[in-house]
Amino acid sequence: MLQLLYFLTILACSNSAVGLQPNIVFIIADDLGYHDVGYHGANIFTPNIDELAVNGVILENYYVQPICTPSRSQLMTGRYQIHTGLQHSVIFAPQRNCLPLDEITLPQKLKEVGYGTHLVGKWHLGMYRKECLPTYRGFDSHYGYLAGAEDYYSKLVTAKVNGERFAGLDFRDDLTPVFSANGTYSTYLYEKRATEIIYRHDQRKPLFLYMAFQSVHFPLEAPQHYIDMYSHVKDKNRRIYSAMLTAMDDAVGAIVDALKDTKMFENTLVIFTTDNGGQTLFGGNNWPLRGRKASLWEGGVRGVGFVHGAGVKDTKRTSMELMHVSDWFPTLLHVAGANATVTKPLDGLNVWEAITHKTAKSPRTEILHNIDPSFTRPYSPTPPMRPYINKHGVDTLHGHTALRMNKWKLYTGDPGYENWDPVPSLYLNSTVDTTCLVSDGYHPDCITGPEALKEVPSVRLFDILADPEERHDVADYFPHIVDTMLGKIAAYNKTAVPYRFPKFDPRSNPALQGGVWGPWV
Repeated sequence: MLQLLYFLTILACSNSAVGLQPNIVFIIADDLGYHDVGYHGANIFTPNIDELAVNGVILENYYVQPICTPSRSQLMTGRYQIHTGLQHSVIFAPQRNCLPLDEITLPQKLKEVGYGTHLVGKWHLGMYRKECLPTYRGFDSHYGYLAGAEDYYSKLVTAKVNGERFAGLDFRDDLTPVFSANGTYSTYLYEKRATEIIYRHDQRKPLFLYMAFQSVHFPLEAPQHYIDMYSHVKDKNRRIYSAMLTAMDDAVGAIVDALKDTKMFENTLVIFTTDNGGQTLFGGNNWPLRGRKASLWEGGVRGVGFVHGAGVKDTKRTSMELMHVSDWFPTLLHVAGANATVTKPLDGLNVWEAITHKTAKSPRTEILHNIDPSFTRPYSPTPPMRPYINKHGVDTLHGHTALRMNKWKLYTGDPGYENWDPVPSLYLNSTVDTTCLVSDGYHPDCITGPEALKEVPSVRLFDILADPEERHDVADYFPHIVDTMLGKIAAYNKTAVPYRFPKFDPRSNPALQGGVWGPWV
């Protein structure tokens, strides 16, 4: 039926009306590790992702944020999280917090130039009032969930507020809770809705589909036949993680097939990215990079990403041009023919020429990865640090700061978990340190044991081009570079707005909202 509707629509469209602006399908995976795609050498079956990547432009000097909400906020606004008050942690379901309502979003700007805009999957930019929801922030439709993590089958989200356990459904079709989603694996639901949107799309206008998968975020859950594909992997976490990723890859393939069926594929720009590095305690892997999700090390922020399709001139290559997740906002508005001017200064840059032409250079020369003055590692002590005296007044002993400038990357304070985790063994089971597990989920900043007590410098400098694995701190050898970068951090900090991380609100209790998470203010 959907295919029939499509052909009836296409007959009604004039040839001149089709293809004036590219369709944009933006696919974002959740917690996908740097090593965890086939084209990076993983022993995980991702043929659809790999085919798009190797026939497009693979972005190998591309950065995201270390956790979910900040990456998604910068994608949606083109503005650093220090400028939106989201520089500390993520938005939890019981918090009265969301992407500030005076921020202009990417779908709002795309709608100005005629795009149909649809979100399938995860939002994670706040829900405490209805104005925070996707359909109030520029999306014509939203099918999926609002919080950060949930059960793939039951769609339940739990949190502990003032010692009381809150639990409720988090799954909606626009504003309507969908209780019938209970029992169906979320990847299947997202694949079905995304392909329906494509088949039903009126091709007289361009399409923006923001496909925000739940996979491969914990909890580790997948249909058994996918898990059986990896029966040779003895590490249970890695086995289920791999199954989740292959299920997502099949959904990517179904979306591509729908675009081809509807003759939309040739005029569609497909972007694929992770939102942060892989969580190594739950099957992900970032080898050979240092760190993991929630750390500012390369394993937390160097993202899997590529572009494929409409407008990309020089394909089947790898780009080493510097790019950041905030750049998608002005870049995609340029591709769409939209005006990128907004009421607040952008931190993102238009990198389209660097993406599509192999000889073009990126205008980006630095990235502020974050300045979080209140970062601590939950349930473990902050490592003792040696002080660094500087003339810029930067507090190097506290917080969580990293800045990239050309080839250099400077850290102050605590960058987070800092090990190099090898690929999980095919022969041994991994274990999760239960001291890091709490009622509202896992705290990925947590570390325990001797590593938490080892003294570290409060300022560290790495040459990322020569040392992408961040094994050699060269701060003592380049004090002038350290001084310059500390000055830049001080300047950025003067532009920062106070972070917002409100206490959990008892009025958020789903029991007061018909058993559903959603607006309560």
